[in-house]
Amino acid sequence: MSSRSFFDPVLATLARAHAQRQFDRFMRATESARETQERVLLAKLRRNADSVFGRKHGFSRIRSYQDFAAQVPVHTYEDLRPYVKRVMAGETQALFGRGQRVLMFAMTSGSTDEPKYVPVTPEFLSEYRRGWNVFGVKALLDHPGALLRSILQVTSDMDEYQTESGIPCGSISGLLAATQKRLVRKYYVCPRATGRIADPDARYYTIMRLALSRDVSWMITASPATQVKLGYVGARHAERLIRDIHDGTLQAPGELPDATRHAIAGKLLPDREAARRLSAVAAKHGELLPKHCWKLAFLSNWTGGTLRLHLQHFPHYFGYTPVRDIGLLATEGRVSIPLTDGTAAGVLDVTGSFFEFVDAEADATDKAAIHRCDELTPGGEYRVIMTTSAGFYRYDLGDYVRACDYVGQAPVIEFLHRGAHVSSVTGEKLTEWQVTAAFLRVSRALGLSLTDFSIAPVWADPPFYRLHLDVEVGDPGRVAMLLDEELSRMNMEYASKRSSGRLGPIVLNPLLPGTLARLDDADRLRRGGAANEQYKHQYLFTKPGDDQAFLAVGTVHPGIAGGADGGTR
Repeated sequence: MSSRSFFDPVLATLARAHAQRQFDRFMRATESARETQERVLLAKLRRNADSVFGRKHGFSRIRSYQDFAAQVPVHTYEDLRPYVKRVMAGETQALFGRGQRVLMFAMTSGSTDEPKYVPVTPEFLSEYRRGWNVFGVKALLDHPGALLRSILQVTSDMDEYQTESGIPCGSISGLLAATQKRLVRKYYVCPRATGRIADPDARYYTIMRLALSRDVSWMITASPATQVKLGYVGARHAERLIRDIHDGTLQAPGELPDATRHAIAGKLLPDREAARRLSAVAAKHGELLPKHCWKLAFLSNWTGGTLRLHLQHFPHYFGYTPVRDIGLLATEGRVSIPLTDGTAAGVLDVTGSFFEFVDAEADATDKAAIHRCDELTPGGEYRVIMTTSAGFYRYDLGDYVRACDYVGQAPVIEFLHRGAHVSSVTGEKLTEWQVTAAFLRVSRALGLSLTDFSIAPVWADPPFYRLHLDVEVGDPGRVAMLLDEELSRMNMEYASKRSSGRLGPIVLNPLLPGTLARLDDADRLRRGGAANEQYKHQYLFTKPGDDQAFLAVGTVHPGIAGGADGGTR
């Protein structure tokens, strides 16, 4: 375990001065955000003008945003996927100019059952890191008590597997951690090897085994559900954790790879003093929670959209520690940088990617509905369009935001939800396409015909999805179980949340035959007449409570749970 050295305060002062300069430059850039954004855009286009994509869309002839908007249409990931596949096969110039390198492919769930791969170039990584530096220096200026103390940051593996050309595919958070300044890495509680632990029980236990004896000042994860899970694991396994700390052992539940155990062996030295202190804390409070063990300066995680529901558990585990949202941060790039605690709203990262915004209810082909960063109306809702150094040009991110205010010419935006038909109560980003495709496969496997169904998130401990189904089958619980398995296969974030216990098994609500059709008829009439040809049955509800109408009608054997670990809710 590293300890503070004589030189750390000096190095920290220098690093802080550098980060402060980056923050000051960012704030100056917000004063002329429109001009800054145009420079950002043209630099990306010049860098990649001789790419296949750039030649096709005439990048060399583009001199202004107006030229760009006229020559390059808005794209979805599926539009860009053929180019990405060519890059993955080794043809870097499909998306990038000569001499550019791809460091890795960051992975995230797509709208289909095939993941999205985001090419990470040195320029993209630099922009991503610069956004984190601006976020971090402001957070530390506001919470100076966190400086030169342990940081509990949870990241994932950057090298889950490699392409045929040997380029890693995995999480960009792993690459950021691996390439972080040595001074900062020194204070990380979790070494990179913990990101390779697949078994969730073993992973969370190992993290808490490494963290409980340290002076943790700052916890940072993407999902608040992860922070809650760590607190829960610490409380549940308190006695075993204290014994491991005392003996210098690691008796983690679940499967812990030998390679990981070997990699972290040097951090598992006996610490009898810490064990005695933790035993005394547990005896005093009757349980062992983070708020009892650490003097936390602040917590960092997403707080927007439905994820804010997890924050109600924070006081139990962390007391009333301030929470700083990490911003609208996608695998495809950073969008916003929150500058204060207690809000999901952040300033647009005008020095990173180039941004456009589409009116929330409009189609991206409607040019009049597309706005630049300084053209948003406070209170208005928009969908984010990005042009990035990852080779994504006018890319429809699918995230919806609300404009709250302005800092200079840069809008302050708040994340609302991901897509019109995407549910994400724990960060699983479940799409309606995935739900319907999974159910079709389940119905075929059981020899059924696809009939009316709907699925909706339910806020509980843990959250879960409720499947409303009005088809008669011999074993209705098996439908829910198989649907759960199929969604786990199709969506890696869903699988991760299920396997870690952050998301519960699907629960079936069997309805009387014809119930959903009757509800659709009533909804169609309410929306504008029985012959409304644009009416679509909603297979996926995105907010807890939106399916209450289904609970007020007749059911057959209500509350049947799917999965071996299920139960009546």
